[in-house]
Amino acid sequence: MMLTAYVVLDGFDLGAGALHAFVARTDQERRQVLAAIGPYWDGNEVWLIATGGVLFVAFPSVLASGLSGFYFAIFLVLWCLLLRGISIEFRSHIEHSLWRAAWDFVFCAASTLLPILFGAALGNLLRGLPIDRDGYFSLALFTDFSARRPVGILDWYTILAGIFGILAIAGHGGTFLAWKTDGKVQERSRRAAVWLYGMVAVLWPLVTVLTGLVNTTLFAALPRRPVAWLSLLIAITGLVTVGVGLRGRKDFRAFLGSCAFLMGMLAATAACVFPVMLRAIDDDTRTLTAYNASVPTASLQIAFAWWIVAFPLAVLYFVTLFRIHRGKVVAASGRDGY
Repeated sequence: MMLTAYVVLDGFDLGAGALHAFVARTDQERRQVLAAIGPYWDGNEVWLIATGGVLFVAFPSVLASGLSGFYFAIFLVLWCLLLRGISIEFRSHIEHSLWRAAWDFVFCAASTLLPILFGAALGNLLRGLPIDRDGYFSLALFTDFSARRPVGILDWYTILAGIFGILAIAGHGGTFLAWKTDGKVQERSRRAAVWLYGMVAVLWPLVTVLTGLVNTTLFAALPRRPVAWLSLLIAITGLVTVGVGLRGRKDFRAFLGSCAFLMGMLAATAACVFPVMLRAIDDDTRTLTAYNASVPTASLQIAFAWWIVAFPLAVLYFVTLFRIHRGKVVAASGRDGY
């Protein structure tokens, strides 16, 4: 739930950042994009920290193994997050075209690279990892680009997962911008979302089939897990809703459909892989699961008691935030960033 909240919420401003160089041509239009994500982006990123916090509290061995194994990739993620935040805050400090163009490039590049990294990370988790007897692993950036031992962070499958990730997130950002902006930015965002989600619709079945080939155990439990079927139905319904909403210029409906697609897809994946959290690629006895990697039950109960108080408060905060900033955005003027 925490990771899905991050993908859905930070996903729309990551997608907006990846698209802003294409849907916004002038400084005023790019300010319009920044105004659309301005009230949300920094709060959305907190869900990633919260996801790490949940792993630390409930599954510390998974967090320790993942942080050490994906050491280089995590540093790339941190640099992208840093540069993205800096670019948003710094671009309007100096009224010079070169200064603003440079930060716009950084913003677009970081926002594009993050979904690719997250998609490749998910591909690594689904493919499997070279976990040793102590529960740890190390990965080179790439080896021979096959999905077999010795594996690296990047191979044909994880690269495909990264491409699918950026297409889905950019399409999600396009539906958000179509909903929150007007004028030329809205029209370009709507067209971009149509093309991007068209490619997602074509690529999704292919990625699913190839995932089943890379991880032959992934769909074994599918017939016995109604949550997976329900989540798959939500994802398909969301994808159809995106298409119908964009075609009918019902931008808010298209954005809700995009949220449903991402939520359903991630939930279906989680339901299929459960209880596996870090899959060992060549020895199932070394796989870290929700059972062998969790803290004692008493600790889980205490953590859950706090979680059921904190999670609704966080949801209430975001509901209030969206209500305060409802309607179309107005680009800031002067040196205001958004």
